[in-house]
Amino acid sequence: MFAREAGFEHVSHYVSGLLLSKNKTLQGIYAQRVFPEGQHVSRRAMHEAVFEAGWDRQELMRQHRATVASKHRGRGREVLSLDWTLAHHDSSREIYAAKRAYDYVDRRMSCYQTVMTAVVANPERLDGVAIEVQYPNYQKEELAYLKMTAKQSYEQMEQVWERLSELLHYQKNRLAYLKRTEMAVEIVRQLETEGQFPEANYAFDNGVLCRPLTQLIEQSHKHWVSEIECSRHIQWEGQWQRVDAVHQSLQAQHPESFRPLKVCCRNGKMKSFWAFSKCIRLKKYGRKRLVMVHEQEDLTDAPRFLLTDARHWDPSRVIQTWSYRWPVEIFHEFAKQLTGLESAQLRKEEAVKRHFCLSCVAQSLLQDSPVAGAESERFSFAQGSQSIGQKLYNLTRESLQQLLEVAQNLFSLGRSTSDVLDWLMPA
Repeated sequence: MFAREAGFEHVSHYVSGLLLSKNKTLQGIYAQRVFPEGQHVSRRAMHEAVFEAGWDRQELMRQHRATVASKHRGRGREVLSLDWTLAHHDSSREIYAAKRAYDYVDRRMSCYQTVMTAVVANPERLDGVAIEVQYPNYQKEELAYLKMTAKQSYEQMEQVWERLSELLHYQKNRLAYLKRTEMAVEIVRQLETEGQFPEANYAFDNGVLCRPLTQLIEQSHKHWVSEIECSRHIQWEGQWQRVDAVHQSLQAQHPESFRPLKVCCRNGKMKSFWAFSKCIRLKKYGRKRLVMVHEQEDLTDAPRFLLTDARHWDPSRVIQTWSYRWPVEIFHEFAKQLTGLESAQLRKEEAVKRHFCLSCVAQSLLQDSPVAGAESERFSFAQGSQSIGQKLYNLTRESLQQLLEVAQNLFSLGRSTSDVLDWLMPA
């Protein structure tokens, strides 16, 4: 993967910094590095090794998926979940793929990147296996510029070539732009081509659901479970009706059709549901199984409408598979809070994508860290195993212990306080 040992060392320190440094930019990570005497390197050298050197991030992700797949085999049921998130950068619009637009989550104007992710999860662990950033769609702005600068005639050939170049760039950007659903299709195609997760079905919500995606999954001889909008039309009693209208009719006239179920969710806990299930027909999708789910016996809570191509599955299996979609939300929260998904102040495409790639790798490495137990394991929530927070806490303790041992050795050699400070934090 890496042609030079020094380059690999820089990347390793960067990944460690994504976990241990509070400031997860390259500047913050570099400031906390401790170099052996006489081996100090510049921050520019670290930047070049991490973001500009010739190592292949796509090959790194392929090897990462192969490593993760070996850790998931034989660990119980596994599901691949797809989703997208917003990486906010309110302080700068110069960051690659960051655009100022309305944030429907925070309900305000914000500057953010749109990031598409895929996560594989089993009852014990979850790992990010794909992460891609969506370049913003500037088609409306570019078209407005072309209309504003249009001329009836051009007197010089140079003006013609310049205009032709603008038109070609507009066409190139229009063809290169991918919607979120198109990005999800490309991610699934990559995963199925590699074949690292042959037993994993898919789970996603209505923001990812599209016909090309479901066709690709079905052609790979796998199944999928998705949530659908309440406004989706289904064929019911010979007529096309909204799903929520059908639900209201069943709830009012046939509440006994929602049968009680006990489902073992991903976390291993048994949970009660009341569900109605039936094979129905949808436009473009054909015959699928629809499951209407409630979590309260009186059916007063908001229903969830689940759709799957596995018509032979019972409602319990559909709900259980859907419970594996939540790990992708955990991955988003983990990546933003602990591995610096929103911290990269980078302007180039390759640099941003490498940062996302290394953040994904750092998340898996933390789960594999062989650290000692903490006192908090005595509490009931630990359940005999370490949480991610405990592992990060213990990893930080080990790092601090090594730093204190270095300082102790320097003091024992008669070094002054200023010498030790220059060693730990060069001016």
